[in-house]
Amino acid sequence: MHVLAGFIRLVGGLNWVVGQVLSWLALVCVLVCFTVVVQRYFFHTSVLWMQDLYVWVAGAMFTGVAGFALLRNDHVRVDIFYRPWPVRRKAIADLFGVVVFLLPFMYIVATYGWVNVARSWGLREGSGNIGGMPGLFVLKSFILVFAGLVSLQGLAIAARSILVLAGREDLLPERLRYPREESELPAEGAH
Repeated sequence: MHVLAGFIRLVGGLNWVVGQVLSWLALVCVLVCFTVVVQRYFFHTSVLWMQDLYVWVAGAMFTGVAGFALLRNDHVRVDIFYRPWPVRRKAIADLFGVVVFLLPFMYIVATYGWVNVARSWGLREGSGNIGGMPGLFVLKSFILVFAGLVSLQGLAIAARSILVLAGREDLLPERLRYPREESELPAEGAH
């Protein structure tokens, strides 16, 4: 069980660092987009590679931080049933969801993405626009980064579910545990 807890901490730490670093790409995206707009409307000129740049930066950011979003539970979920459930039932639902839906989907993304990324690297693919940015193959590699980081976070969620079902969630730091509902918290003064 300690190995599972260590794995959860390791993956959580990796996705946290990647998320913190790549989230700065949002600022880069806004600044580049602002520059393109100023060039176009005030100076009546346009630099095509800069238009490619903000789209590519946004693509790299959103695919790279997907594991971080999953770590923070920021992904889209219909919480009609899930939210009021006790932690054990949430753990069962998460374990089922990871094994039946998330990991098979990430396998498909990685398998088909690998073919696309390998072809792109072989061609040293660049922008489809004349005067656009070179290096589209680097951006396409984020497909594999996405699949890898989300898969790892999915495995960490499955491991956390196993710890909960085994009654060993106490091995995890508070930030990596399931959020507790008011009804599940001990009364004040009770230990």
